[in-house]
Amino acid sequence: MPIYNKLVRDRIPEIIEANNKKFSMKILEPSEQAIEIKRKFVEELTEYQETVNNEDAIEELADLMELIYAVLPMHGSSMEELEKVRLAKREKRGGFEKGYFLIEVQD
Repeated sequence: MPIYNKLVRDRIPEIIEANNKKFSMKILEPSEQAIEIKRKFVEELTEYQETVNNEDAIEELADLMELIYAVLPMHGSSMEELEKVRLAKREKRGGFEKGYFLIEVQD
């Protein structure tokens, strides 16, 4: 039996049961969930970095977005608040569209 020891999407237990398989799991405490979401971000970001086509890239970006939706309430925030912060930072510092790569700044 494979051992995963990782955060999974909410319907995964249902999907496993539908395939007539047995499994063990636990429901995480909020502090544990916060830690596991951070680990899951790393996992999904690594998977995104390893993609070689647009379809797979979009799949992994969707996973990252789902994690953002999951973690915002843990920080007392929402997608709307996150978007406000994103837009404010963009206004102040810009986006990443131009591809600027800073090498050094002389004092």
